[in-house]
Amino acid sequence: MAYHHVLQHIREVTTMQTRHIRFGAAYYDEYMPQERLATDVAMIAAAGMNTVRIAESTWSTCEPQPGVFDFSHVDRVIDAMEVAGLQVIIGTPTYAVPTWLVQSHPEVLATTSQGSGRYGARQIMNITAPAYLWHAERVIRRLLERTAQREAVIGFQVDNETKYYDTASPDVQRRFVKHLRELFDDDLDAMNRAYGLDYWSNRINAWEDFPDVRGTINGSLAAAWDRFRRGLVTEFLAWQSELVREYARDDQFVTHNLDFDWGPGWSYGLQPAVDHFAVAQTLDVAGVDIYHPTQDELTGKEIAFGGDLARSVKGGANYLVLETQAQGQLGWLPYPGQLRLQALSHIASGADGVMYWHWHSTHNGFETYWKGVLSQDFTPNPTYLEACRLGSEFADAGESLRGITKTNRIGILVSNESLTALQWFGIETGFPASMGPSIGYNDVLRWIYDALFDLNLEVDFLDASASNLADYQMLIVPALYVASQATTDRLGGYVAGGGHLISTFRSFVADEHVKVWDDRAPHGLTEVFGFGYDQFTRPAGVELRLCGELAEGCAQLEGEALAASHFMELLVPHEGSGAEVLAAYGHHAWQNPAITRNLFGAGSATHIATMVSPELLSAVLRLVAAVAGVLDWAQDLSGKVTVRRGHNAAGAEITFLLNYAKDPVAITAPVSGRDVLTGRPIKAGTTIAIEGWGALVVQG
Repeated sequence: MAYHHVLQHIREVTTMQTRHIRFGAAYYDEYMPQERLATDVAMIAAAGMNTVRIAESTWSTCEPQPGVFDFSHVDRVIDAMEVAGLQVIIGTPTYAVPTWLVQSHPEVLATTSQGSGRYGARQIMNITAPAYLWHAERVIRRLLERTAQREAVIGFQVDNETKYYDTASPDVQRRFVKHLRELFDDDLDAMNRAYGLDYWSNRINAWEDFPDVRGTINGSLAAAWDRFRRGLVTEFLAWQSELVREYARDDQFVTHNLDFDWGPGWSYGLQPAVDHFAVAQTLDVAGVDIYHPTQDELTGKEIAFGGDLARSVKGGANYLVLETQAQGQLGWLPYPGQLRLQALSHIASGADGVMYWHWHSTHNGFETYWKGVLSQDFTPNPTYLEACRLGSEFADAGESLRGITKTNRIGILVSNESLTALQWFGIETGFPASMGPSIGYNDVLRWIYDALFDLNLEVDFLDASASNLADYQMLIVPALYVASQATTDRLGGYVAGGGHLISTFRSFVADEHVKVWDDRAPHGLTEVFGFGYDQFTRPAGVELRLCGELAEGCAQLEGEALAASHFMELLVPHEGSGAEVLAAYGHHAWQNPAITRNLFGAGSATHIATMVSPELLSAVLRLVAAVAGVLDWAQDLSGKVTVRRGHNAAGAEITFLLNYAKDPVAITAPVSGRDVLTGRPIKAGTTIAIEGWGALVVQG
């Protein structure tokens, strides 16, 4: 068949499919070692893909010299995609600066805590530098003039995984001082009191004497500095978004690919250098980059965590997975079935698109071995062939998989401020990480989240300032170290009004300036929780003694499953409290309560004063979930399959049954309906099998 006839067929198929899941990859014509465009377009479409992302990292190609523009790569890719009926997301190319810009304006490189910047890596800029912003605006405008009215272009991604890049350039520090003057109404005494700067003679007695903040040993001032720099990211992305909207059509969207704390080598927890909730308000659609282990380490937890956060930052709206791995880094080559399972897992959290980074594997550069859909030889490898199967299933599923929305009854309160504070006051040491290893905020957050995931209890995330707490029957606050008076008042009111609250150790410790409250912990909530404490330590050989209802449900636990680890608060019952002790320390010196539950008003407040095993944590969560009325049949399948649920764009119930294991599993069907991937009918109560690394998606 002639090539133009093939493209016409592709166009008919993909035009139909783009009403459904957005499926594709980042495509870099600039990186190709040979002419590939026509062949790649055919292969992309044959895989059932309908969208590519382009241009985001190619500033030096688009503008080889200042004011000299060459958009030939952009033009030819859009031309080819347009003919084929494929769609394009344009990325502004501002996250990697060209050499000529740094040569002409060295101040564009950020001065960081490590000193002056040097050219080479990406994301090394001071995103507030006037020269950077001037040149960035010019290339964005020229790119948008060239692309915004093209039929194939459906949206724009502003920058890429933006953070503040540890910028501490003199101009940024001057802006920080101005920010503090506004925050404290030019009152130095108020600032010194709030941050405790009399300590070690750090007091600042004239604004002109403000020291280089990189040298501070004051956690309160350092936390304010990081909060200010997170605000710079929001400001920068809002600026780019508004710039793009000057050119964008009404039917085009603005997005950004949020990323996460890189933790143990993959997407792990809350991003310390960005306020995701604030940034999301500058966007039409939230985008996200999610990377995770595969092979025998594939659990689905990183996919779900990233997706739940991306959905939550826009109030439950659908989002786009703008980057996830195909083959990925070494050790991540997916087993047969895993690419498909991973994509369906993204959709189960509410993604309306899954896009790989990237289409082909590069032949040079830092990420040569972060492999894309195709390897360096461009042949149809097993990963590509599985993508073809996935694309075909997306097409067959029609709109059944699109627009998945959720009404979750459990919320997790998250806090960038607490994350920063616990980097300065390590949970196990009380000092910065440089002075000894310690678990951090994200470790506690993931400890909670992973246990809920294992129980098939789905959640939303809320910013610590959220006012809609009453929307949730059960609310969890992991390591909420920084808690303003307004926050503790809202949480107390939540419990009194009938909510069921769970908090963990290192919560309600300090105010919004990271100044430790001077009343008995937990600040303002001793009556709500029915206990208080003023001492804590690290456990060594401490085993928990279970009591009451928790003991009845955990009779099988022993040994390490009952150990206290990392940190322990020595709880003391509040005067006149009827708080129930669910576990106590079984130690020769410490017999204090370790897990307590108190009825307060119409609700309950449970506190976990030490890090416990996943098994015991799950038991506590299940106990509270039962009281909160959020348990159902999904918990009966925990340990067998992962259950994710919602409603699709047509309003039909959708149930995802995901098997993150190599062996097939047989379960009793919990719902009736149609498997949208195969069309076969499913009847509740019958036995169904799910293959290893497989999935069943039932539309009820």
